[in-house]
Amino acid sequence: MNFEWPYKNEFYETEYLECDVLVLGGGLAGCNAAIAAARRGKRVILVEKGATERSGAAGTGFDHWESACTNPCSLVTPKEIAEAYVDEQCGYSNGPAHYIECREGYDRLCDIESFGGKIRDTDDEFAGAAFRDEKTKLLFAYDYKNRFTIRVWGSTFKPALYRELLRLGVRVYDRVEATKLLTVTENGKKRAVGACGMNVRTGKFYVFAAKSTVLAMSRPARIWLFSPDMVGLSEFRPTQSIGSGHAMGYRAGMEFTMMEKSVKGEFSAAGRSFPPYGTGNNHNTWYAATMVDARGVEIPYVDRDGNELKTVLERYMPAPGQKFFLKGGVIDDPKYEYRGPETLPFDELIKRGYELPFYADLSRMPDEERHAIWGLMVGEEGKTKIPIYENYTERGFDPTRHRLQSYGTGWQSASFLPQERQLFGAPGGIWHDWDLKTNIDGVYAAGDQLFASDCAGFACATGYYAGRKASAAADTTDILPVSADEIDEERERLYAPMYSRGGMDWRELNMAIAKAMQNYCGGVKCDALLREGLDLLADFEKNALPEITCKNPHELMRTHEVADILTVSELIMHACMARRSSSVPLCFERTDCGGAVDPECDRRFITVRKENGKIVEGSHPLDVFGDLESEYEKRNADYIESEQKGDYRKNER
Repeated sequence: MNFEWPYKNEFYETEYLECDVLVLGGGLAGCNAAIAAARRGKRVILVEKGATERSGAAGTGFDHWESACTNPCSLVTPKEIAEAYVDEQCGYSNGPAHYIECREGYDRLCDIESFGGKIRDTDDEFAGAAFRDEKTKLLFAYDYKNRFTIRVWGSTFKPALYRELLRLGVRVYDRVEATKLLTVTENGKKRAVGACGMNVRTGKFYVFAAKSTVLAMSRPARIWLFSPDMVGLSEFRPTQSIGSGHAMGYRAGMEFTMMEKSVKGEFSAAGRSFPPYGTGNNHNTWYAATMVDARGVEIPYVDRDGNELKTVLERYMPAPGQKFFLKGGVIDDPKYEYRGPETLPFDELIKRGYELPFYADLSRMPDEERHAIWGLMVGEEGKTKIPIYENYTERGFDPTRHRLQSYGTGWQSASFLPQERQLFGAPGGIWHDWDLKTNIDGVYAAGDQLFASDCAGFACATGYYAGRKASAAADTTDILPVSADEIDEERERLYAPMYSRGGMDWRELNMAIAKAMQNYCGGVKCDALLREGLDLLADFEKNALPEITCKNPHELMRTHEVADILTVSELIMHACMARRSSSVPLCFERTDCGGAVDPECDRRFITVRKENGKIVEGSHPLDVFGDLESEYEKRNADYIESEQKGDYRKNER
């Protein structure tokens, strides 16, 4: 059956636009970057492939805001938590970005509240709960003593940010994919002068000229895991969030680090697992659900020191003598000092006679704790509000009476294979300085584009920070002319698949790339495999990519995404070749390094970039960013002054 395409045909129509600050990506980071620039009186354009009101990893919601260290109830400092993140990741972490997250994150949360987002228990649903502060009505997660992670109604955030963008006069271009950074070379140094894009419904071509640019797009996805039959479940994040910003940056000569880091698949339902948070477990959103075995025997929780905990409240408290513990999106295997209460390890449970399968049994928890997990947390986390919370409830799941079988962390009966890796848990990304400026002049990065990226608070804080710095840069330069030849070349590249008669569907190539990455860049790596993998990717680019056939702009967008996945896969393989030895913190294992694991000479940030078709490697010491607190304060005196006066929002308007 043939369906008429419902949008007008604007192929080969070109619109040229100018602005002071161009923001690519309309997720949390991009929205905050645009707001920061607009508050400073800049002409701002925001380009988003989806619909900004609900786009990005947080479009459907999220359940907690990490590292709100300056909230009035917090007992920890930004320095303490930021340094703990860096230490917990053995130095392979983004110190500046995490400090920005911890120092400015609560400011951004208050901003969003002023735009209409819900961050407090204003309806007194949880009055009297141990995790609620009665004065502020803030709700806290994980560590109830130190209170630096806040439970929020994240589904209200993107609409609130979108309204503020429009109120500030930001020009929002929805359904437009950004495809290429436009650059010029001045005095031997590359500088960005704008970007190209295409409307994914009409095919219209855009040229955006700008004084400065903020890259605020997603981290890569669909690299190792992809199912052509279950596209929407292939990744935890939205289908269209696949790392196009990384591909754009790599093609333009941008420097990346930690792209060799990967962890075993965790959030994917592409035939190997279940929808994220769709089964009961004791991790993250479900923390710290009461767990029972097949007989209904309760599974004990123990604190950092191995002491068995007797009450539910104890699961949310530091151990005696422990300052605080970390829990959340990037804490996969925390060090002893930062380890929070958990159930006993799987092997120990089996040794003690606990019987599979295991279940989450919320009926055994206090009412307010049960409602916080099944209602607020599960109800607000990404991709859970409709498919998990609402659907399960409609089909009769009652947390006061029913148990939910668990395939959670450490207990997965359908666990992933070692070669099924993902860029999850503080992955690699763009290398930058303290201003979040890339090695290309005029380009700043934020959110999931940064290496060792985190969750919602990280995205909002770094986005706003990058918007401030990009605004300051725009004051020092003019809009420069863009190359007509470069624009023509990009236009032809984008439209070419519409005229292909090869007959291949984009899903076929995406699946082929995933298999290539599993086979040649899987759990164990060596130069011989990586070289074969690079040869295969090059063959895909030369012979398979031109064979993809598209019938409409939507399929054309998917084809562009697969081309970007191919580019990012190449970047990852080159990053793997650049690291010569195995590394435990980076989940990186080589067979051809003579058994060397984390040798001192390799305990560095390894960087790669592409210049004139050749790979350029570099490195930086892990302590390159210096003391986080003092280095931040050197560069942000104006913001600190406004913050201390309590009028930073007024000053910035």
